[in-house]
Amino acid sequence: MDSTISEKISKLRDIINSSDNIVFFGGAGVSTESNIPDFRGAGGLYSERVGKRQLSPEIILSHTFFMNNTPEFYDYYKNKMIYKDAKPNSAHIALAKLEEMGKLRAVITQNIDGLHQMAGSREVLELHGSVYKNHCMTCGKFFTLDYVLASDGVPKCDVCHGIVKPDVVLYEENLDMNIIEKSLNYIENADVLIVAGTSLTVYPAAGLIRYYSGDKLILINKTKTPYDEIADLVINSSIGETLKACVLL
Repeated sequence: MDSTISEKISKLRDIINSSDNIVFFGGAGVSTESNIPDFRGAGGLYSERVGKRQLSPEIILSHTFFMNNTPEFYDYYKNKMIYKDAKPNSAHIALAKLEEMGKLRAVITQNIDGLHQMAGSREVLELHGSVYKNHCMTCGKFFTLDYVLASDGVPKCDVCHGIVKPDVVLYEENLDMNIIEKSLNYIENADVLIVAGTSLTVYPAAGLIRYYSGDKLILINKTKTPYDEIADLVINSSIGETLKACVLL
């Protein structure tokens, strides 16, 4: 490991050891170490052929596309967005441990894979929803991910036969304001804010960290972000390795 990175990780370890009011904000990079691709990043999910059209993930994962092309949406969603066999990596496990130790107050995530909860984290705010939650658009009945995956084509409600929709925030849809407000409250009151695995270019989620007014803004990302210059500590390294080195697992 680069000596400079080692020094930065040592500094982060000291910061974590001296705080009991840490908030973690994570993006897709947290889950890429569990082999879940980030479709915006290198090696991610690029355009897909739908019929005779070549479409980007942003179009296929939009509310309009879901409503107008539901079978095609689900074909893409089931094959490209669901990674049921994925397991929590060192980052997820370290964060759950920090919460157990009484140091971490909340995990705020842009991911929809449920890996934080699988690792044992309890206070997880899912900005973009979760693949594990689904509901009938007609009667509101809840359905599991297994039900959706077992459905042939478009999943339908077993009560009213309405279309079952994932509780995932699609493009063109608004984020849940209750989750936004709760996230803002945690960020505003945090002693330490650790931001990891996100380019900080997707709004409104990326704008949340502007509400942090403390002096311990930590960025962990393999590439540069627009917030590097205002961060108090920037670590361009593996999220899992960095957090594992800071927590006794």
